Amino acid sequence: MNRKQRIKNILISKFSEFSIEIIDNSKLHAGHQNFNGMEETHIQIILKNKFLKKVNRLQIHREINKLIKDEFNLGLHSLEIKINQL
Repeated sequence: MNRKQRIKNILISKFSEFSIEIIDNSKLHAGHQNFNGMEETHIQIILKNKFLKKVNRLQIHREINKLIKDEFNLGLHSLEIKINQL
């Protein structure tokens, strides 16, 4: 299973009130310090709130970082998180 799918599986179980999109932006960094852009190291997570309920964005960011901390040990270099209302 690739990194995008692992992250999505982790987040789906915790954030059911959101639609979740995981984007691999690694290719945008190809050539930087001999990086080939093929290793799923730069990930963007987009959460879209399915309900009109106010959310604590900072708390969600913290929770995501805690949930996927092992991915950083496995080579994840950059994580961008966006939280939007539908």
